[in-house]
Amino acid sequence: MEQRMQLRERRIGMKENSHKFFMNTGCRFFPCHKGADRDSFNCLFCYCPLYCLGPSCGGDFTYTEKGVKDCSGCLMPHSEGGYEYVISRFRDISKIASEKIPDQK
Repeated sequence: MEQRMQLRERRIGMKENSHKFFMNTGCRFFPCHKGADRDSFNCLFCYCPLYCLGPSCGGDFTYTEKGVKDCSGCLMPHSEGGYEYVISRFRDISKIASEKIPDQK
């Protein structure tokens, strides 16, 4: 019990369910990545905002045979330092989001 309390206090150096950390143990997929630490898994970026950066996202991903990016092996946004890394890449994400579609006026 004491070890579990220490883990809770350590939770990536953050308060539980803060603006930098959220754990949803009630989710039917929790934890959604194999090999994830159940006691410190950060669900804040359930759908990774870095996906749109393709091969330059900085995570551990592969591509399927059909060319779809598969992030199931990536724990980067869900582990210690993940929040800070994702936030550091928002300028790149916003650049992509602001690009106009060729047919768009």
